[in-house]
Amino acid sequence: MAITGVLRPGHVQIRVLELAPALRHYVDILGLRETARDQKSGRVFLKAWDEHDHHSVILREADEAGIDYMGWKVDSPATLERLAGDIEKSALCTELCWIDAGEQPETGRRFRFTIPTGHVMELYAEREMLGNNCGTAGDDVNPDPWPDGLKGISPSRFDHCLLYGDDLDGTVKLFCEVLGFGVAEQVMAGPDMIGAFLSCSNKAHDVAFIRQPVKGKLHHISFLLGSWEQVLRAGDILSRTKTSIDIGPTRHGITRGETIYFFDPSGNRNEVFAGGYSYYPDKPTITWHAEELGPAIFYHDRKLNEAFLSVFT
Repeated sequence: MAITGVLRPGHVQIRVLELAPALRHYVDILGLRETARDQKSGRVFLKAWDEHDHHSVILREADEAGIDYMGWKVDSPATLERLAGDIEKSALCTELCWIDAGEQPETGRRFRFTIPTGHVMELYAEREMLGNNCGTAGDDVNPDPWPDGLKGISPSRFDHCLLYGDDLDGTVKLFCEVLGFGVAEQVMAGPDMIGAFLSCSNKAHDVAFIRQPVKGKLHHISFLLGSWEQVLRAGDILSRTKTSIDIGPTRHGITRGETIYFFDPSGNRNEVFAGGYSYYPDKPTITWHAEELGPAIFYHDRKLNEAFLSVFT
């Protein structure tokens, strides 16, 4: 197995204004599966159908929508210890701490830190695997292509986040020099990087950051679909359920993926995404210039809508 260190996005905890409407959205419309509830904190834990780990999305009721933190799964407890030490030595992060095992259900201890853009990140190595219910004699034996009982849009996994923050340079330095990510694509305004699409795998991006004069803001959380046809079907479901749509279905120039953006009842932007290219560490970074940001983001319309730039939580 060639992918080591940070393997992939593991979880995201988001704040919602009311839990019941949020659950209708994420379970019935988006199609995630509830796996646990924390009676003490009120959090609800969800997963997409093809994720084997216990959960990937956590909902927490709060007075303000947005993101609490994003978690990354690493390949071993030894790597968790090593990267925690490397982060501490880098002096790029603040509010470093360990979270005890069990604070999230079926999850080992996590190392938490705040990055230069103000976002809280976590690393963890251990989480119970529930499987994807595709196996006829267990998930790894004679599996079917998909499980029975899928709801709504039914993405296969939590894929990435796009985040807004001010210190893009420090955050890119941390992700590339300390955590081992590569810059798959970048957006430049003259000599200054204003957008970075970062990968720890062979995906076009596992996280993206846009430079904005804010700290710790969420632009969107994204979920993976298998085809352009499934993105079009998602558009039908969103319209039928009168879900607020931002834009799409359309295609990105950046990453080449097909997309539709929409909002949960609290105003957190979601995306379902298909396609894109395979990224490897020797692939040259693709550069976009700020004056071509329209086709970079929305290749079909070749222009940005105002809500996409100005609405975030």
